[in-house]
Amino acid sequence: MSDLFLQPQYVSVESDGALYVPRIYGQQRADGTWEGWIEFHPTGGGVVRVTDRETTQPNRAALEYWATGLEPVYYEGAFTRSVAVPA
Repeated sequence: MSDLFLQPQYVSVESDGALYVPRIYGQQRADGTWEGWIEFHPTGGGVVRVTDRETTQPNRAALEYWATGLEPVYYEGAFTRSVAVPA
């Protein structure tokens, strides 16, 4: 089961006239480490875009720390790497 770690308040990505809000999710792996990825949710509804794993951290606290340090330019690159998930 994945956990929502962060939904930045003032970050959004615009593409083709649609506005997307990023949400950072994480999940513990079988070896005890944590992986994190980003989901981009369109504010007007529609298909969510999801990245592959963006990071692997040794523990939950490290993943939280990683998530809080992301800058807007990182989200732009992650959005480019993301793919639309079929509804």
